[in-house]
Amino acid sequence: MLPQGPIGVFDSGFGGLSVLRELQHALPDADFLYLGDNARAPYGTRSFDTVYTYTLQAVRWLFDHDCPLVIIACNTASAKALRSIQQLDLPRIAPRRRVLGVIRPTAEAVGQLSATGVVGLLGTPGTVASGSYDIEVAKLHPGFRVVAEAAPMWVPIVEQGFAASDGADWFVAEAVDRLLARDPDIDTIILGCTHYPLLYDKIRAAVPAGIDLVCQGRIVASSLLLYLGRHKDIDSAISRGGHTRYYTTDDAAAFAARAGVFLGHDIEARTTSLQ
Repeated sequence: MLPQGPIGVFDSGFGGLSVLRELQHALPDADFLYLGDNARAPYGTRSFDTVYTYTLQAVRWLFDHDCPLVIIACNTASAKALRSIQQLDLPRIAPRRRVLGVIRPTAEAVGQLSATGVVGLLGTPGTVASGSYDIEVAKLHPGFRVVAEAAPMWVPIVEQGFAASDGADWFVAEAVDRLLARDPDIDTIILGCTHYPLLYDKIRAAVPAGIDLVCQGRIVASSLLLYLGRHKDIDSAISRGGHTRYYTTDDAAAFAARAGVFLGHDIEARTTSLQ
């Protein structure tokens, strides 16, 4: 049997905290270990090879801290690194542990939401360029198609603390307008970055009524509950103390101060290195 340990949650920065919050609600007795690679964020414009290297370093770090299961709560890392880690690295370095992402659960969910079969995607340049949502949606829902548009300014706006500013309205509306101009049949939009929930009210105001917005946190949490129900070996390996520890590759005090915006409460964090 696997030794017991926390669920690892990894993101390039702060966005994965929006997923962690929903995971904590869904599994209140579980232990979690959050790792943000803030020193090297954002990942959205980095190459496939670089994102893969960074993500594998993070997964190894979480395994070294006894995590039987790692959730890559980052769309760019899920798009550019998850499949390679699952297929090439896990069998070699940790065959009994598991690494999951955020793209497949999200792609599964849109099948119940879209009536037209035309799904919009707003994400980082890296997520959009990967075509991962196109592949997963087409695989799960034949006949559906994804219309994707990059919103490169949204992550910096959130990470620099300007999500509530009036200036953010322009950048949100501009990206939404570009997406909707691509196809009038879009009836569902995936918010394909875990930072975007902090812009939800502005995005909702920019999107016409009748178009569904898909946030990932609750979807990923619900999917994880189903996964653990099917994989009792992983479920039994999760330690159950209801505790969460937070690590960042950047300044711990600065991380803790900003993390409260995502989580709604204060935390303590520690600094670590992945190299």
